[in-house]
Amino acid sequence: MSTLDVPRVALPEPVVARPRRSVPVWLAVVAASLPMFMATLDNLVMTTALPVIRADLGSTVGQLSWFLNAYTLVFATFMLPMATLGDRLGRRRMMLVGLGVFTLASIASALSTTSGALIAARAFQGLGAAAIMPLSLTLLAAAVPPARRAVAIGVWGGVSGLGVALGPVVGGAVVEGVSWQAIFWLNVPVALVALPLLLLAVPESRGLWQRLDLPGTAMLGGAVFLGIWGIVHGNDDGWSDPRVLGPLVVAALLLPAYLAWARGRAYAVLPLRLFSSRGFSVANVIGLTFTIGMFGTVFLLSQYLQIVHGYSPLEAGLRTLPWTAAPMVVAPIAGAISARTGLRSLLVVGLALQTASLVWFAALTEGGAGYSSFVVPLAMAGVGMGLTFAPSATAVLEGLPEDDFAMASSANSTIREFGVALGVALLVAVFLGNGGQLSPGGYDGAIGPALLTGAAAVAVAVVAAFFAPGRVRR
Repeated sequence: MSTLDVPRVALPEPVVARPRRSVPVWLAVVAASLPMFMATLDNLVMTTALPVIRADLGSTVGQLSWFLNAYTLVFATFMLPMATLGDRLGRRRMMLVGLGVFTLASIASALSTTSGALIAARAFQGLGAAAIMPLSLTLLAAAVPPARRAVAIGVWGGVSGLGVALGPVVGGAVVEGVSWQAIFWLNVPVALVALPLLLLAVPESRGLWQRLDLPGTAMLGGAVFLGIWGIVHGNDDGWSDPRVLGPLVVAALLLPAYLAWARGRAYAVLPLRLFSSRGFSVANVIGLTFTIGMFGTVFLLSQYLQIVHGYSPLEAGLRTLPWTAAPMVVAPIAGAISARTGLRSLLVVGLALQTASLVWFAALTEGGAGYSSFVVPLAMAGVGMGLTFAPSATAVLEGLPEDDFAMASSANSTIREFGVALGVALLVAVFLGNGGQLSPGGYDGAIGPALLTGAAAVAVAVVAAFFAPGRVRR
């Protein structure tokens, strides 16, 4: 053992705190899920508003990507250290701090008058979200007996799906009816409701005390940031440009450096021992490749419906509902039946549906098809997402002790948020690399290759799903 390795010491108080008997379990589920709903909503709430924001602030295509990437990059970078702080200082306490930072950053976003100010405010939103989303699943899993955990996580996945569903619609409705700034003002009343619910229904809990891994956090965070930076700027500056190639090379070197650093260190920001769980490993491969394909496609397709088909932001958001609304219905059902069907079968079917839908989208967009032709593949994609959310969240925790739930869920959320940022950056890079432009004729010959790239990423997730656990162990 390294002399720098400080073993984790159990705190004297109970590691897992159960809900008070006077508080219904369903209320604890709602209280833990509502802040997570805000964080999920803000992943996609800007997609249908981007053309309006671009016209108002004079943003470039690269800045449009960074309105999303600034959020997801900071979100992904700080979730793991926030989980460690939650174990030390209290998980509910860290959620409350994150909720406060998220709300203040939402206000700053609404008041932004330049693209740079909006990007900075979105980054602070991501910092607040980093203390919200992973801890919400941890508190929920600790509050529910193992026999009911899959169903509860299915409800949690449904709320997450609700955020996905309402993101484009809320963004479109608010932009069309009020202004793009109102997208961020909406977070304030939601936070005012979530705060007392957390205090009332979710008891404080802590995990195992461990030291903060600042070098490991810097290595992983640097790899994420520099990798995305290089991809985003590759088409604009040229892939051989030192400002692009340098960050990509450094990012590639930081990953093995972290593996060498984390080996044998129990306090590592992402402990390598977690990967001994097959469910955890498979769920993270799926989380990365699934989000690369699907969320990169959401970004491009939302713009396509407005710029090529001429829909308003609200009209475009409503037309994505066959896709984005389905998970909030399907995810709870998937969680309820996963004990009988097993996780593997649900994941394989769900991811296969999504892969087929993206290939279908590519054919329709390149063929200039009308909206009615998109309805069936949109529904396929939505059902597939619903079949993926709950089983993958359950698989992350499968076979791990409850002391590791916060770290495991944070790691999975980190990888998924990295996938969101990478998916947007990668598909936009493919789009621009094929001569794509934000004009009615600028999508021809460019959006098809981008969507097929997304389909290829989700196809990797299909292969990984065959190695997922079957039935959940009790």
